[in-house]
Amino acid sequence: MKIVVLEAASLGKGISLERLKQFGEVVVYDTTTLENIGERIRDADVLMINKIKMNARSLKTAEQLKLITITATGVDGIDLDYCRAHQIRVANMKGYSTNSVAQHTFALLLYVMEKMAYYDQFVKSGAYIRDTTGSYYDMKYTEIAGKTWGIVGLGAIGQKVAQTAVGFGAKVIYCSLSGHNTEQPYQCVDFETLLQEADIISVHTPLTDLSRNLFTYETFQKMKRSAIFINVSRGAVVDEMGLTRALEENLIAAAGLDVLSKEPMAEDNPLFAIQDSTKLVITPHIGWASQESRQRSVQETEYNIEAFLKGEPRNLCC
Repeated sequence: MKIVVLEAASLGKGISLERLKQFGEVVVYDTTTLENIGERIRDADVLMINKIKMNARSLKTAEQLKLITITATGVDGIDLDYCRAHQIRVANMKGYSTNSVAQHTFALLLYVMEKMAYYDQFVKSGAYIRDTTGSYYDMKYTEIAGKTWGIVGLGAIGQKVAQTAVGFGAKVIYCSLSGHNTEQPYQCVDFETLLQEADIISVHTPLTDLSRNLFTYETFQKMKRSAIFINVSRGAVVDEMGLTRALEENLIAAAGLDVLSKEPMAEDNPLFAIQDSTKLVITPHIGWASQESRQRSVQETEYNIEAFLKGEPRNLCC
């Protein structure tokens, strides 16, 4: 069996792929484009991918492909109908990045909530050395305790964030876009209520027809002016021009993003114009990428391949 790893660089340095060799030949490419994918996958039995699109165009030369295993949870970049029609199974990963993404959610929140960029620069500029007041509170910040935290998407990551938020003293409410996930130990509200009541909103929903462009300029108008918005799900959940306008017009207090509609960031992304880090922080889709999480993703790939070879369904999407 031939396993082709198309995007090893997406796993970063220090992550071993050696154990995949137990299943057969392993060919590793750091990066792959639509221009060179055709020849690379022609005789592959298994593909290990991360972000490259899997559709009729990219898969047309795959003559013996049996399994695509993605080092991610979301499969919105894979044409599942095409894969079904060509007897290609697709396996994703669940739970491997829960701790990492939940932790990053709080990192983004606390960075903007406590004005870390401002106070760090205050010290490094020498202003703190010259200060004679003994205190410096120009940029006010508040506590999570007593706030209402609204969560969109209460899956594994959303639940981890909810548990941690409660530990900070927040009240948690959540919205289930599908209407199915309503049996949770937190108050389930409709989307409009969540917008109006939440002091903090974090998004952990997969990208679906229900969540695409869920947050628009009109949506941000309904939120509290003191609200902080965090998105660690998918960039397309947010209308980025709408968020830019909302931040520029102070419709909300701040935003923290780990995902964008186009990654890497497009040169014409309107959010790039907001350079005030007390108002907006953007990280390059690293929320999932702790050292532990990246190694777990390889381990999950190993388990997915092993289960597939045994004829056992594991994390199969089609």
